[in-house]
Amino acid sequence: MAPRKIYLDEKEMPTAYYNILPDLPTPLAPPLHPGTGKPIGPDDLSAIFPMELIKQEMSGERFIEIPEEVQDVYKMFRPTPVIRAVNLEKQLDTPAEIYFKYEGMSPAGSHKPNTAIPQAYYNKKAGIKRLATETGAGQWGSSLSLACQIFGLECKVYMVRVSYDQKPYRRSMIRTWGADVVASPSQDTKAGRDALAANPNHPGSLGLAISEAVEDAAQREDTNYSLGSVLNHVLLHQTVIGLEAMKQLEKIDRFPDIVIGCAGGGSNFGGIAIPFVRERIKGKKVRSIAIEPASCPTLTKGEFRYDFGDVAMMTPLLPMHTLGHTFIPESIHAGGLRYHGMSPIVSRMLLSDLIEARAYMQNEVFEAAVMFARSEGIIPAPESSHAIRGAIDEALQAKKEGTKKIILFNLSGHGHFDMTAYDSYLAGKLENHELHIDEVKAALNQIRSLPVPAR
Repeated sequence: MAPRKIYLDEKEMPTAYYNILPDLPTPLAPPLHPGTGKPIGPDDLSAIFPMELIKQEMSGERFIEIPEEVQDVYKMFRPTPVIRAVNLEKQLDTPAEIYFKYEGMSPAGSHKPNTAIPQAYYNKKAGIKRLATETGAGQWGSSLSLACQIFGLECKVYMVRVSYDQKPYRRSMIRTWGADVVASPSQDTKAGRDALAANPNHPGSLGLAISEAVEDAAQREDTNYSLGSVLNHVLLHQTVIGLEAMKQLEKIDRFPDIVIGCAGGGSNFGGIAIPFVRERIKGKKVRSIAIEPASCPTLTKGEFRYDFGDVAMMTPLLPMHTLGHTFIPESIHAGGLRYHGMSPIVSRMLLSDLIEARAYMQNEVFEAAVMFARSEGIIPAPESSHAIRGAIDEALQAKKEGTKKIILFNLSGHGHFDMTAYDSYLAGKLENHELHIDEVKAALNQIRSLPVPAR
């Protein structure tokens, strides 16, 4: 039997990120300027991003070196282990082998430091003193707070109100690492004040929190904006997950038939899947499945078109699957997946049939989370539990077919600060919500005047 845990030595860590852009069969359509509607260039982004990140966003290089300073910080928690879910396999009585890459070992408890660290590093090198950002469930906000503390930057976090209220300990982590955090919508920005004037009980959304953070950054010379998902350079940084996992499975002579990750904006799914998608492009048989919540089904019910990344229409127009930038998702406990849009890279991979997408209801996700916790001992984050649900279903399908599949999923974070969600599920109080197609049409009607990219 193969080892239960597969490790890498620090000297085996990736020294370069993998950039899938030059390998995509169909190139990405360019982002468009929110004012002119013309393709944007580096100068258009330089007001809120450092030039090194802008170069990475648009790079055609297949591999981009990880700075030694960033590698040194990564060594606080990387490489992370690949673990075989032996007890879960036994419970399911499946011939499949189930492996998970455990990103919950970082100080912030999730995969988000993989990009927070290089983003803080490049901003520090550019002379920036302060970063502004949004956060959904708090994993990104706490990760950027940690990275800013390491590199001596100030940090302001706009946290989606529903998660701000549901997850008080994430707020505490952010403040412990020296950052300022407020509930979004807030009184600190025009975008926030306008939202509160329209609805004093606004639950918030990632799109609105992004508007507040971008507005904050645009108004201060010493401040840049930092985004934890969606953009090309974010997915680039996250490829350390899949690059490590591939090396680890090679050590035990395994290659996955199926790779699974949850999908909100695309960073965690892209991080585990993109290195394996490269192998698919080269001819290997591997399926990659993005799992999203049925209440925010961007890939499975959204449309591929240009849309703003935020509610206030301050960001560039991105070519992506979207539910419309005015869409406000239900207040589900997987706050990190409550985003109206999707990474252009993930969207393009779906259009090119390089990946698949699937949506699940909240209760079936938590059913899988509890099964995993009781078999493997780790209490997973609600977001990550979507991937667990997908892995369980694929393992049960392998059992039905009598086939021995190798399944790899990304356990992107622990759920230690999500216990109120587990309480609700265990008490039978967790409500399902599936976005109806009429709701999708109503949201998309708001963006019919925006351009449509070539497919």
